[in-house]
Amino acid sequence: MYDYIIIGAGSAGCVLAHHLSEDPSVKVLLIEAGPRDWHPFIHMPAGLAKLVNKKGVNWDYNTLAEPQLNHRSLWWPRGKVLGGSSSINAMCYIRGVSGDYDDWAAAGAEGWQWDAVLPYFKRAEGNARGADAFHGADGPLSVSDLSHTNPLSHAFLEAAQQYGLARNPDFNGAQQQGVGFYQVTLRDRARCSTSVAYLKPAQTRANLTVHTGALVNRITFAKGGGAPRADGVTYSMRGRALHQPAAREVILCGGAINSPQALMLSGIGPADALRRQRIEVVHDLPGVGRNLQDHLDICTLFHATQRVSYDRVSDARIAFDYYLRGRRGPGGSNLAEAGGFLRSRYAPDDRADIQFHFVPAMLDDHGRNRLPGDGYTLHACFLRPRSRGQIVLASNRAGDKPRIEANYLSDPEGFDLKMMLECAKISRDVLGQRAFDPYRGTPIYPARNDLDDADLIEFIRAKAESVYHPIGTCRMGVDAEAVVDPQLRVRGVEGLRVVDASVMPTLPGGNTNAPTIMIAERAADLIRGRA
Repeated sequence: MYDYIIIGAGSAGCVLAHHLSEDPSVKVLLIEAGPRDWHPFIHMPAGLAKLVNKKGVNWDYNTLAEPQLNHRSLWWPRGKVLGGSSSINAMCYIRGVSGDYDDWAAAGAEGWQWDAVLPYFKRAEGNARGADAFHGADGPLSVSDLSHTNPLSHAFLEAAQQYGLARNPDFNGAQQQGVGFYQVTLRDRARCSTSVAYLKPAQTRANLTVHTGALVNRITFAKGGGAPRADGVTYSMRGRALHQPAAREVILCGGAINSPQALMLSGIGPADALRRQRIEVVHDLPGVGRNLQDHLDICTLFHATQRVSYDRVSDARIAFDYYLRGRRGPGGSNLAEAGGFLRSRYAPDDRADIQFHFVPAMLDDHGRNRLPGDGYTLHACFLRPRSRGQIVLASNRAGDKPRIEANYLSDPEGFDLKMMLECAKISRDVLGQRAFDPYRGTPIYPARNDLDDADLIEFIRAKAESVYHPIGTCRMGVDAEAVVDPQLRVRGVEGLRVVDASVMPTLPGGNTNAPTIMIAERAADLIRGRA
């Protein structure tokens, strides 16, 4: 009998496994559908480009045809491996800003305001620059500066300053706006996923068991006189169907796609939709799967006239420099080396509403379409989209992927599209600055520099993609549509929590990995009665 069963060993699950197993009097089971994080591409920063087509560590999701994006189906990679998406992402360490979390609290997520969450960001962080009012230096998650950067990334920073953006050495400090190099989750020039940071140090504990290659079919419930209580999970591992009881709690850490799917498969969700899939309704909870949000991203690409990008650097050279010369060279790059935040003319408050990621290589279709020659890419995304989508069951079988209806650019006012147009225009202006004169070749996407608004909108509909930040499908709050309460307990049942990006009410202004880790840090204290 385990006290706690954690479903999903991703960015949140590894954190919880570490902290809950600190108490030797409790037993913890961590269940992960993917394999162990043994692959060398996971641990070499630039290896993320090689992981794109490696489906063994990726759930390999796709949305349904998106009506506002020329009915394209967009690819959503999510980590299916110890560490989850923290094992396959670009490692950018970004928190968002204080107003993001104050908005959560104002909307009913009591206890999640900035002053309450900052200590958990700091507790998690082991920043190589040291501790200060905004940063921790002793936490398990190593955060450091990149060991290798490309000349094109330096040109981007110079061009952004020529455009009028200030240089900012710390996007997680007193001011987010400006441009600079990203700090990343690296330790000794290797990826520091939550598996490395949290799970590896805990795996020697006798009270922690980790099962990989184990697919959870559903959460089971004991039904008595009161509310249904989660009492275990059924899962498949190595061809065997297993049931494991839980004495205290089942904790769902599957992420914004898998967590609502698991709840619905277990009978928690919109009752009519569950009955259509012939699933017994344990508790009618209409908000499960709704409120889906993601950062839509538009890439502007140019050819480079000099052979300085990463496009034609051989795999042999990368491996030699990284593995045989002390982790040197391009293998130490996270590829999205530089970026920044800016406040557009449409921003309703003083927060940045556009984020850049600059890549000194040509990145088309997530890097799956290799283009000839050398070039560079500027990503731009609108940070606070108003469009909402949903996750819907395709069947009552855990092995079948759910339906992802992202509904990009569907807000009735058309504000998201207006902001994506602004992203494309500003990207073009930044890349047109004189800092790129020594490198600028012919434009690739869009194919011309003189497109009008109508042409740019068609470009956006044809080429915009996810930047991999899905959240919100098990939203926390106190209203009827909320799935979990501010203590992350699933409403209407007992003994069950959700701890991952799905509980975020709205997107924070930036990358979502660091906020997910923060949520798990605070959840550990909530579970242990320390918050």
